[in-house]
Amino acid sequence: MPVKCPGEYEVVGKKVLLDEDCFMQNAEDWDEKVAEWLAKEVEGIPQMTEDHWKLLKYLREYWETYGSCPPIKMVTKETGFSLEKIYQLFPSGPAHGACKVAGAPKPTGCV
Repeated sequence: MPVKCPGEYEVVGKKVLLDEDCFMQNAEDWDEKVAEWLAKEVEGIPQMTEDHWKLLKYLREYWETYGSCPPIKMVTKETGFSLEKIYQLFPSGPAHGACKVAGAPKPTGCV
C-alpha cells in the first residue's frame, strides 16, 4: 500500500488527514472522490463497483445519522450482502475496510 499512516494527503484539492490506522481524522472532508482514493491507495481496491458504492452509501448514511458504523448483522440485513460478499468487496473487512472508505472514524466495537 503506497499510503503511509498517519499522514496528510492532498486529494482532489482537499487535505485528508489519516490517523495511524489510515482512518480519516475529519469525516466532513469525505466525498466520493476521497472514497475512491481511500479504496485504491489505502485498501488496494483498483476499481469501485456498484456493490462497493451500495455498501459505502449505506454505511455513510448510517454513520451520519448515528455517529458510528452499524453492527455487521444490520449491514448484511439492510444491504442484502453476505459477510463473505462484504469481505470480497473489502478484503480487510467491514470495519477496517468498508467503514474506513466510507469516511467513518475507527470503530470502537465489533462491526
